[in-house]
Amino acid sequence: MICYHRYASPLGAVTEASDGETLVGLWFDGQKNFPDVSHGEAPTDGASHVFSQTDRWLDTYFRGEVPDFTPPITVSGSPFQRAVYEILLTVPYGETCTYGDIAKKIAESRGVKKISAQAVGGAVGKNPISLIVPCHRVVGADGSLTGYAGGPERKIRLLALEGIHLPIVDAFSDLL
Repeated sequence: MICYHRYASPLGAVTEASDGETLVGLWFDGQKNFPDVSHGEAPTDGASHVFSQTDRWLDTYFRGEVPDFTPPITVSGSPFQRAVYEILLTVPYGETCTYGDIAKKIAESRGVKKISAQAVGGAVGKNPISLIVPCHRVVGADGSLTGYAGGPERKIRLLALEGIHLPIVDAFSDLL
């Protein structure tokens, strides 16, 4: 049974999903790959605890502070997707990495010569736990903002919130 909870962020409504023990989803409403949440159940006590922790994490993050904890999460996906998400979890607040960086790490861990950066991009785009699994910190090899399921405007604002300086982020910082 999956339970849902809404969070009002400065960048728009966020939907959280819990299996009663862990956070299994976190999306900006209307983003690409946003699931149908019309069949969710009312939060159980366990889910309410997960949502409380997640809301506290989000409150801290949107104040421009580094959360010093992570709510319990369960990240779903194929083995390849989960490998990408595990690497994303290591990208520090205020820093970025490229799709190629992630591809190289996965190739090394699997003992293969090369993994496609485009395949990494596909996995990043399906990240089920936005923000906490920081897919917004992934940029193109040239520093370009090559997509974000929550929309490019949100990606720019998230990177600016974290103090990340890239030409496109700096160009829009006066508007934030």
